[in-house]
Amino acid sequence: MADRLAIDYVSPLPPVRSGIADYSRDLLPQLAALCDLRVIHLPGQPLASELEREWQPSPPEVLGREGRLPLYQMGNNIYHQEILELALRCPGVATLHDVVLHHLLVEDTLAQQDSAAYKQRLVADHGWMGDVISTARDWTELGQTALFELPAHRTLVHRQRGVLVHSRWAADLVHWDSPEIPVREVPMGVPLPAPAAVDDRRAWRSRLGLAKEEPLLGTFGFQTPIKRTDRVLEALTRPELRQAHLVVGGEINPRLRLRAQARELGIEERVHFVGFLDYRDFEGAIAACDLCLNLRYPSAGETSASLLRVLAVGRPAVVSDYAYSSELPDEVAVKIPLGDGEVEALATRVGELVADRRRLAAMGEASREYIRDHHDPGKAAAAVVEACRELAGLEPPGDKPAVVEPPTSLVWRQLDGDLEVEGAERPWAEGESRRVRIRLANRGLARWLATGRGPGGVMIEVQWRRSPSHRATNNVWLEQPKDLEPGEEQWLELEMRRPLGASFLYIEPHVQGVTGFFGLGGPLWSQSY
Repeated sequence: MADRLAIDYVSPLPPVRSGIADYSRDLLPQLAALCDLRVIHLPGQPLASELEREWQPSPPEVLGREGRLPLYQMGNNIYHQEILELALRCPGVATLHDVVLHHLLVEDTLAQQDSAAYKQRLVADHGWMGDVISTARDWTELGQTALFELPAHRTLVHRQRGVLVHSRWAADLVHWDSPEIPVREVPMGVPLPAPAAVDDRRAWRSRLGLAKEEPLLGTFGFQTPIKRTDRVLEALTRPELRQAHLVVGGEINPRLRLRAQARELGIEERVHFVGFLDYRDFEGAIAACDLCLNLRYPSAGETSASLLRVLAVGRPAVVSDYAYSSELPDEVAVKIPLGDGEVEALATRVGELVADRRRLAAMGEASREYIRDHHDPGKAAAAVVEACRELAGLEPPGDKPAVVEPPTSLVWRQLDGDLEVEGAERPWAEGESRRVRIRLANRGLARWLATGRGPGGVMIEVQWRRSPSHRATNNVWLEQPKDLEPGEEQWLELEMRRPLGASFLYIEPHVQGVTGFFGLGGPLWSQSY
């Protein structure tokens, strides 16, 4: 048909060990039925021979030619580095499987010893906040928090015609950061496998050496600190789960000590690490479980493909009551609150579930129905094509400086600035009255609040002393009449008379309820007479 939308599809593909590669393998046939689809092969990435025969992929050099719309699949790992570069050069539609792309930025810059590029790109996306984080000396807790709090996607999305995401939560994240970007929520297509076969379940349980009555829990996908598998291991020590086993499927982040933790907790014989699982083994391992755990905090804005595949096999899930997982219906997922008591709640709820086989079966049936109703690959592809057709005619907003509200003097503890005094030049005769002008310039990152704002407001202390160490009681306080933005300056004036005898003039801004500027790295002015 002449009006079929022409799409250039850009994504990692199997055998790349990425959930997005598996997602693309399932979506491609559905898209091809609805549009003129061309697959772009990323140089340096392997491609399964059957996919190469079926799709005959093209090189990136042809991307976007003849008016074709690039459709990028963006994730937060190194497999998407070249996709990011292509998307920045050739506008299209970007599917954000991860709203937060900060980890990819780190891999692309800091991991290559290029701190200057890291700072440049983080400042472009997050203004002064990016500047502070990129120069932070303590790249520990601050750095790990920044990885999730600063998504580092602004430049990318501003160069696209629009963005696709897989949840309301992710859409809200993009809209909050860049309200001018068109965002469309589309389902994540997940094929519904045949009901879990008894033989597959038995084979996997036999492989793990499990007796028929022993409960088996599962956690699947790349094991990172945010998966909270360490909390699951702690829960296995509780009386409610003393008979339960756990299968851990997926590669393990080197930062995690899961094997050592299992030994230290005395549950090593009940925890089965099976490593990366191919497509067939993945479904078989899920089928062997009574239920699966998909805890997560913090979130990069992702919709967990491994979680949806668990539900598709017909196994209920236990999830953190947070981010996308909070959107799941209670009929298919049990939600565990974060914070104090998480391990106890996890052990109690999981213990109740594995003891109630009828409820487990009902939740398993509801899980498959949920995937059938909400994540059918054909419906997902149709939603993608419809959104792409709508977005294809739009122009990218283009690069714009990030506008980030500055911190204020109420909370910021580095108040750089300049303080200049006119009219107080020596000599100044005893008893002589003068009109003195004070120039105060804000050279830092924080907004200096006006005096009338109360706590955090700035006042200027003017004090005559008998000596530098003497503290006078007749000091004068000048009010800062308005908020002083970074880069702004103001002049204040007052009539002053020099006291009799040896004198020392001391002028320092103060933050109400906090301290003087000098203790915050800011300016003060003094002169002896």
